[in-house]
Parts: sequence; C-alpha cells; structure tokens
Amino acid sequence: MEAPHSPAAEPTVPRVTARVTVDSPERMSELGGRLAAQLRPGDLVMLSGPLGAGKTTLTRGLGAGLGVRGAVTSPTFVIARVHPSLTSGPPLVHVDAYRLGGGLDEMEDLDLDVSLPDSVVVVEWGEGKVEELSDDRLQVVIDRVLGGGTGTDPLAVEEHDLRVVTLTGIGRRWADVDLTASVS
Repeated sequence: MEAPHSPAAEPTVPRVTARVTVDSPERMSELGGRLAAQLRPGDLVMLSGPLGAGKTTLTRGLGAGLGVRGAVTSPTFVIARVHPSLTSGPPLVHVDAYRLGGGLDEMEDLDLDVSLPDSVVVVEWGEGKVEELSDDRLQVVIDRVLGGGTGTDPLAVEEHDLRVVTLTGIGRRWADVDLTASVS
C-alpha cells in the first residue's frame, strides 16, 4: 500500500525575486548591463510586458554587458537573431515570439534547445511557449506605470516614463543568485 500523498514531500522550485523602478530607456539599458553580469551559458531569460515596455531596450543592455557583436534590435520580423560574443563570453540569442501563436512545437524550427547550453537565450513574449526548454529560467516582467508619461501615444517612450521591472529566478540555477545586486 502506498503512503498517503503529502504536499511536504513535493519538490519545491526555488524562486528568487527582485524589483526595481526604472525611469528612462538609458536606465533600462543599464539594468540590462548589470543583469548580464549574472548570466552564463545555458541561461534562459523570458521577457514579458506590453508593447513599448522596454524589452528590447533591456536586451540591448544585456548584449552590451555580454560584449556581443551587432546592434541588438527587435527581431519581430526575423523572429530570432544570434549575436556572437566579441569576448570569451557566450553568444546572445534574441528571440521575439510575438508573432508565434503556438507553444514550443512552433518554435522547434529555431533550434533553441540546441543553442541554449552554449548561449544566453532571451525570449520576448515567450510565456506559454518556451518554459519547457529549461527548469531554470529568469523571468523578467516589465510593467509600465500608468500616468508615468504625459503623451497620448501608449507606445511612446518618454524620458520620464516609469517601468517596474520584476526579476524572478526560477529553479536551482537561481537559488543562490543575488538578483538584488542587479537592481541596485
């Protein structure tokens, strides 16, 4: 006879969280640069937030911090770009899954599972699509603060637009990482 199921016996997934308010595109890029110091080959970074939140700007900072080649721009229409390292660091694979409707099956053509062990893979709009790639991932949620800007265009990024960035490290890889070091 099996022992009764106990919730205490279930494995727990470690989570580490840090939060910061960012007040400009330059600060978002700087945050990416600081965060890059925490990244290593095999890391999966999932970015989410509304259009114009600063996902690509954060990725641009990650690329600068990792010392990769090429201008980091939104890969919306090409879906993925690989930026090789100019140093001894890992390449940056930047994916925009916005136009992809399905889950991991639709993304298989990108061979992210092949790239992941040697690269830092950053996926914009990856929720529900790439979580199966790794038990360990860094989720970055960027929220725009309503009323932070004065313009009427919701996609316009103004100098004084505020963003709240929440970093959540999921899995054993992130259990001992001090994410607060990236946000201070």
